[in-house]
Amino acid sequence: MVDSPSESRPAVVVRRSAKRQRTVSAYRDRDQIVVMIPDRFTPAEEKKHVGRMVARLSPASTSRPPSDASLARRATELSTLYLGGRAVPTSVRWVPAMSTRWASCTPADGSIRLSTRLHDMPTWVRDYVLVHELAHLLVAGHGPEFWLLVSRYPRTERARGYLDGVSAASHLGLSDDLADDLADDLEDEVG
Repeated sequence: MVDSPSESRPAVVVRRSAKRQRTVSAYRDRDQIVVMIPDRFTPAEEKKHVGRMVARLSPASTSRPPSDASLARRATELSTLYLGGRAVPTSVRWVPAMSTRWASCTPADGSIRLSTRLHDMPTWVRDYVLVHELAHLLVAGHGPEFWLLVSRYPRTERARGYLDGVSAASHLGLSDDLADDLADDLEDEVG
């Protein structure tokens, strides 16, 4: 089901799934809101849950994405909380939507970049991505030592699942660890 957009509200796409038993989730995908519901929902249940999820994602209920300066402050807070303050980025900023990753880090200059695709995601997901990139300032690659650092963030597995779900549902092909983002950045610097 797709609602046509109006000037005051985005298009709404409802995706039913036989595998989904009880949970309802939603996310923004450019100019539309995608709501995923169990296939067994009645039209009345669909209307109720879709309305609730659209309200949660409406501009009035979502805050503006943080500025680069507040993103940098948050990275410092997260480094202190979960990495003993050892990861100290020189810059943390938003960049236009990346085609193959949610964020990237260049340890050589201490810079961290987050994709604007993360703007509308929950704060705890953005925090996970920041912790992930901060950990790259301490450990190259995605080996056991790296994941040990990242796992200090209490919502790591939940955030990874959320990002994988968004990527799969939107057919983005993005993942936080399928390709070694650090190696890609080092190749860019060398090549």
